[in-house]
Amino acid sequence: MYEHYYGLQERPFDLSPNPRFLFLSKRHREALTHLQYGLTGRPGLTVLIGEAGTGKTTLVRTALQSLNGGAARIIHLSNPTLTRAEFFEYLTAGFGFPPEVAASKPRFLRELESALDRPTGNAALALVVDEAQSLPYELLEEIRLLTNVEPAFGQPLPVVLVGQPELSSRLNDSNLRQLKQRISIICTIPPMTRAATRNYIRTRLRMAGARDLGILTEDAVEQIVEYANGIPRVVNTVCDHCLLIGYADQTRRIDRGIVDQAIGYLEAGARPRVRTRSSVSVRRARARSRPSTVSPLRWGLLGMSAAVVSGLVATIFFHPDLLPNAVDLSTSYLADLARSVRAMIPR
Repeated sequence: MYEHYYGLQERPFDLSPNPRFLFLSKRHREALTHLQYGLTGRPGLTVLIGEAGTGKTTLVRTALQSLNGGAARIIHLSNPTLTRAEFFEYLTAGFGFPPEVAASKPRFLRELESALDRPTGNAALALVVDEAQSLPYELLEEIRLLTNVEPAFGQPLPVVLVGQPELSSRLNDSNLRQLKQRISIICTIPPMTRAATRNYIRTRLRMAGARDLGILTEDAVEQIVEYANGIPRVVNTVCDHCLLIGYADQTRRIDRGIVDQAIGYLEAGARPRVRTRSSVSVRRARARSRPSTVSPLRWGLLGMSAAVVSGLVATIFFHPDLLPNAVDLSTSYLADLARSVRAMIPR
C-alpha cells in the first residue's frame, strides 16, 4: 500500500519470518553458527533460547536453508501441543515414511534407523521443534528417546528445541535430567542493544529498496528504540504502523508524533487524536458559556424535600401512632423524587 509512496520495492517491516531480511548482530551470528553445526548431525540436542519476537524462527529458517536444499527432509514443528499418537503421525508424514508406520512405534523406529543409515550424500533428516516450552512431558521424553537412535553408518537424528526462557526452567526440572544430559549445544538470543536496533531499522529499509534512509527521522527512531526494548518483532510492528499512518496523512517524513500515534494505536487499539491547546481552550470556553441548569434543580429538590420533612414532623406531632407508615411513605417519596430530578440533570 505505502511502498510506492515511500520509494520501497517491498514492505521492510513485514512480520512473517524472512531469512532474506535476517539481521545478524554478534549474538545472532553466534546462534546461527551453533544451529548450523547442530543440524549437520552433531550427536545430542541443540537448544535455542530467546524471548518472544527476538527472531528465533527467522534464524532457524536461515540455518535450514544452509542444509542440503531440496534433498533434506526437515520437520519444523511449530505447534507442539500434540498427543503422542499425533506426534508420530506428524513425524511419519514429514519424513516421508509409509503412513502405516505411524501406528507402530517399533516400525517407526526401524524406518527411522534405516533412513539415517543411508550413505553420506543422500537426503538429510532433522527435527526442529518451535515453541518447545509448550511441549508436553510425554513428548519431551519421546524426543529424548529419538536421540538414542544410532545408525550403524549414518549420523544420529539432529534435533533442535527452540523456545522462550521458560524452556530453560523446564529443562532444569529433576524429572527431565536425562533429557538435559542429552543437550550438546545451547545458545541464547538476547534483545538487541540500542545501537543494534537503530542499525536494524536502517538495514531493513535499505534491503527493501529505500533510497532515502531518513524516512524515519532521528527522533522517531529514538522513540521506537525506547519503546521496542530490543525486540525485533515490536520494532517491525511499530515501524509498519508508522509508515501506514504516514501514508494516510501523506507525510514524507515519519516524526516522533507519528510514532506516538502508532504506539497509541498498538496500546489502545485506536489511533489517538492529537489534542492541541486551541482545541482545549475552545472546549473550556464552551463549558463556561453553557447555561447552568443544575443549580435551579438543586434548589427545587431542597424545597420539595423540606416540605416532605415538615409534613412528616406534623404527622408525628398530631398522630404519633402513624409514625411507621409516615416514615416509610416519606422515604419512598424522597427516593422517587431524587431519581426523577437526577434524570432531568444534563450529563
